[in-house]
Amino acid sequence: MTLPRLTVVTPSYNQGRFIEQTIESVLGQNYPDLEYIVMDGGSTDETVAVLQRYDGRLQWRSEPDRGQSDALNKGLRMATGGVVAFINSDDYYEPGALLAVGEFFAGHPGSQWVTGRCRTVDEHGREIRRAVTLYKNMYLRFGGYRALQVLNYVSQPATFWRRTMLERVGSFDESLDYAMDYDYWLRAGREFELEVLDRYLACFRVHDTSKAGASAHAQFDVDLAIARNHARSPVLPALHRLHNALTVAVYRILLR
Repeated sequence: MTLPRLTVVTPSYNQGRFIEQTIESVLGQNYPDLEYIVMDGGSTDETVAVLQRYDGRLQWRSEPDRGQSDALNKGLRMATGGVVAFINSDDYYEPGALLAVGEFFAGHPGSQWVTGRCRTVDEHGREIRRAVTLYKNMYLRFGGYRALQVLNYVSQPATFWRRTMLERVGSFDESLDYAMDYDYWLRAGREFELEVLDRYLACFRVHDTSKAGASAHAQFDVDLAIARNHARSPVLPALHRLHNALTVAVYRILLR
């Protein structure tokens, strides 16, 4: 089996306390044909010092950008892999994730994108929100494109796609500060069927300075606006809005 060349891009800004774990989780996979690119937005913390320690093992740039989507698009334009992905500088991969993904694409030449399970962890790497993870896992098993318009159950760190899909779907929307991945999944889902690997591929970290930790409600609002942009009837956005309201209510109960 010939494994595809795999490119991972990490957009980064001032996550020096977490980025080394992210880097080690990528390079430590020992994937045989890996390209790793870190696009840093001119961090003022210890990020650049960390990146300098990995010279020769990854490609990196540190320069001002117009935000996460801009950094991500610049990294993807540099990518040479037949399969691409991005992982943020505070998240990390599970052991064996990249090999599982490479073997999937090698064995399924007609598949364009794949996602897997993803844990949510706190700043110390302890798993949290297990009920939410189980809920998303249920959607991974039984959901489809219509369900995706009601709930973004596709975890960004655990999602990979072919260059051919990237060329068809295009770049990430740089006008979006939140949920640019959700917009991308809905654009991709109109064209290609999402495949699912029934295993944990990544960990998504929630902490005080992360977007998910500091601005969850704002992200829900953006998710709803994106769903409305992609919907062809008013029913699914209405269900999305209801789902957001229920989710906020549950979070308030859990965080008391």
